Amino acid sequence: MTDIKKTGPVGTPPAPAAPPKAIVAVPVRHYGRYVSAVVAIGLLAALVYAFSQGKINWDAIPDYFFDDRILRGVGQTLLLTVLSMIIGIVGGVLLAVMRLSKNPVTASIAWSYIWFFRGTPVLVQLFVWFNLGLVFEYINLGPIYKDEWSSFMTPLLTALLGLGLNEAAYMAEICRAGLLSVDEGQTEASHALGMSHGKTLRRVVIPQAMRVIVPPTGNEVINMLKTTSLVAAVQFTELFRYAQDIGQTSGAPVEMYFLAAAWYLIMTSVLSVGQYYLERYYARGSSRTQTRTPLQRIRANTLSLGRPKGGMA
Repeated sequence: MTDIKKTGPVGTPPAPAAPPKAIVAVPVRHYGRYVSAVVAIGLLAALVYAFSQGKINWDAIPDYFFDDRILRGVGQTLLLTVLSMIIGIVGGVLLAVMRLSKNPVTASIAWSYIWFFRGTPVLVQLFVWFNLGLVFEYINLGPIYKDEWSSFMTPLLTALLGLGLNEAAYMAEICRAGLLSVDEGQTEASHALGMSHGKTLRRVVIPQAMRVIVPPTGNEVINMLKTTSLVAAVQFTELFRYAQDIGQTSGAPVEMYFLAAAWYLIMTSVLSVGQYYLERYYARGSSRTQTRTPLQRIRANTLSLGRPKGGMA
């Protein structure tokens, strides 16, 4: 029988195993991002250089940026945007309800309205409203109001009708999509509790549909802000029209177009921020985690540029 040699004294426990090394997570290097960033910066620098070498008097832009006429045009543009969107939203909700109605007459009227206003350009509608005096020489509302059409249809009223009624056709489809996104069981449960159809819409259906309605409505507001530049064709003075007038008198028409573009960018940027937080507010009940704010995204992206030396990424 073979003897087994034992090392160490009898009954000595085995030496403890070495502890496992900590896992070091190394973040993946995205070289494509750096390459695309360098290419984008290079193209931007080339574009800036090309514009700087052009025959454009850039000094004229800051001279007129806060001109009284420009600021008045900004105010007129914002006012026209707000009033036109109010007409469009109210009209859109009514048309959406009519379109979903079981009454074939009201549904057909809503469909015809949407078909006409979505099928014709906004500029054409503005000119039609402005020149309806060829059809209706006078507007007669009995003892309430009576006047010639040319006096009644002012540039402001023309702009509101042309923009607001056209917007109502698009808002009708947006609102209809939002109403259809709410489960029918919500309506049935409300009716079972004795709520009328109008009350069900106001208190149950529309609040839930806002999550679907708000994002495209925000886009429509921004689009409306830019579309207001078309009303210069019907003699309404807003930002673009004032910029045109200043450009003709100052001898810097192209520079004033850049000035107007800068103001439009400022206004649309502010509206975009407001749209983001409004969407975030109505999305509270649809997702478990809130989307990060722009400031939080910037902070996260800035911190992610530094690679951790050890530990979990």
